Amino acid sequence: MIDYTTSTPSSRGNGEPASWYALYTRARHEKRVDALLREWGVEAYLPLVFRARRWHDRKKVVPWPLFPSYVFARFRSEVRYGVLQTPGVASVVSCNGDPVPIPDDEIENVRRFATALNESGLQPEPTIFLERGQPVRVVSEPFRGVEGVVLERRGRWRALVQVGVRAIGQGLKVELDVRSLKLIAVS
Repeated sequence: MIDYTTSTPSSRGNGEPASWYALYTRARHEKRVDALLREWGVEAYLPLVFRARRWHDRKKVVPWPLFPSYVFARFRSEVRYGVLQTPGVASVVSCNGDPVPIPDDEIENVRRFATALNESGLQPEPTIFLERGQPVRVVSEPFRGVEGVVLERRGRWRALVQVGVRAIGQGLKVELDVRSLKLIAVS
């Protein structure tokens, strides 16, 4: 078995400490990926919240992934190819081909949040995580297809977006519903 988690140098590794990474999974494979990683000695975390689900004949409260299609795992980046071999794992969230480490305090914050949701019974509403300067594309009418840059977040469901022409130094601002925005990958 490969030791994915320790900071002991391996024969080809650099001895870096393990970090948290987000694994993108196949649809509805989160629980299987979490179980397999744990079975193989990888520290994994799948935040679950309880939701009421309805079938044609009954209603039941079931654990549901807080972030569908994502499982968090702690391992050294040099062994990511071994982690990628886990059935159900599609990729490690990366930027320019390098896995993006997630700070320990961010994972701990998600743990606290999931625990609080389960204790309170509240149901979170998913939204995209917008920050100032992020490029976005509008995905609903009347501005469908328009691209701009987030200037600021205004409350829970609104964002101020700037659309303009850099060459002439002119821009226009419009306040939009964040549910109508999609982040644009910067290449």
